[in-house]
Amino acid sequence: MASLIVIPTYNEVENLKPILEAVLGVTPETVHVLVTDDGSPDGTGKLADEIAAKNPRVHVLHRSKKEGLGPAYIAGFRWGFEHGYDQLIEMDADFSHNPKYLPTMLQLLGQYDFVIGSRNVAGGGTVNWGLSRKIISRGGSLYARTILSAPIRDFTGGFNGWNRKVLEGIDLDTLEAGGYSFQIELKYRAFKKKFTFKEFPIIFEDRRVGHSKMSSKIVVEALSLVPRLRFKA
Repeated sequence: MASLIVIPTYNEVENLKPILEAVLGVTPETVHVLVTDDGSPDGTGKLADEIAAKNPRVHVLHRSKKEGLGPAYIAGFRWGFEHGYDQLIEMDADFSHNPKYLPTMLQLLGQYDFVIGSRNVAGGGTVNWGLSRKIISRGGSLYARTILSAPIRDFTGGFNGWNRKVLEGIDLDTLEAGGYSFQIELKYRAFKKKFTFKEFPIIFEDRRVGHSKMSSKIVVEALSLVPRLRFKA
């Protein structure tokens, strides 16, 4: 079964080579990586091309401008569909999602329709986070879980694996969210379609290099999206 790890990038030139080496080092040859670069001005896309030219397991999708996390992932998923991948995994480029968890995620994807690397189940957690960020993250998941009446502990996390049938069944063309609330919408749509899922514990570490792309605009988008999803349901 062919698997594709989709890694969106914007100004991740310092992280790119180490994260690709780490990912490829813990996964079998059947697992490939797609770097989806949104026209990074720091040369991330160029470096991705250089790495891909030397390694057939690495692919690059160039996008002309930064449009948000949701569109970047959707473009990566569609590329995966076109190239025949059966499983698609979302993953950050900054080591906040530790590659050591990938073998577990791949194993669980053989048993469940979608899998969530969760900070909010027993054994999971965060490292080097301030109080405000913890409140936003846990509060956001609690808010979504309560309003949407869905038993997902980590609604906002971005380390997730999907069997192809789930993403095709959701109808990606109808997704509304562009920022981090994309993760909430994707999981809720899959839950409402009655796809099976499993949350397994991960420790989420703050990025090693660069700056977080979280903003107040992203938080507001998530707060406003959740009631709309429930109303439509």
